[in-house]
Amino acid sequence: MNEMIDEILASCKDEIQKSINHQLNEYMVVRAGRANPHILDKVFIDYYGVPTPLKNMASITVPEARMLCVSVWDQSQVKNVIKAISMADLGVTPNDDGKVIRLVFPALTEERRKDLVKDIKKIAEEAKIGVRGARRDAMEMIEDLQKNGEISEDEQTNAEKEVQKIIDNACDKIDENFKAKEKEIMEV
Repeated sequence: MNEMIDEILASCKDEIQKSINHQLNEYMVVRAGRANPHILDKVFIDYYGVPTPLKNMASITVPEARMLCVSVWDQSQVKNVIKAISMADLGVTPNDDGKVIRLVFPALTEERRKDLVKDIKKIAEEAKIGVRGARRDAMEMIEDLQKNGEISEDEQTNAEKEVQKIIDNACDKIDENFKAKEKEIMEV
C-alpha cells in the first residue's frame, strides 16, 4: 500500500487509541462498590497557592474493600485536603482522626448501580463518537488523495475497507470495556 495511506491509517489508529484510553481512564474514576484510589485522581488541593493533585500530597491506601485511607504528608494541610475531598462530591464524608483521613464508601443500591451503568454507557458512546470522528478524518484524507490523482480508485476502496476494519475492531473493544465495567458495577 501507499506510504501516504499508511500514514493516514497510523494517524487514525492513534486517534482511536486516544478515545479508548480516555474511556478506560474515565472508567477508573467510576466507583463500582469497591474503594478505588483512582476516584481521588480529580481531587486538587490549593497547596500554597498551587492547585496540587491529592496523590502528590499524600499516600492513598485501601485497607478494606470499601475504605480508602489518605495519609497527608504535610499535616498542616489535612483541613484543606478534607475540604477538597468534600467539595469533590464523591458521595463519601471524610473522617479525620488527626493523622489519617478515612473514606468509607457505602454499599451501592440497585438504583445507584443502574445510574452508574447509564453513566458508563455515556462514556462508551463518547468514545465511539471519537472513533467515528477518526474514521471521518481518515476517509476524507483518502478521498482527497484519490481526487488529487495520488492513488487509484482501487487503492481508495482498499484503504477505506482497511479503515472500516480498524473502526469495527475499535468499537468492539469499546463494547468489551463497557461490558466488563457494567459487570463489575452490577456485581453485589
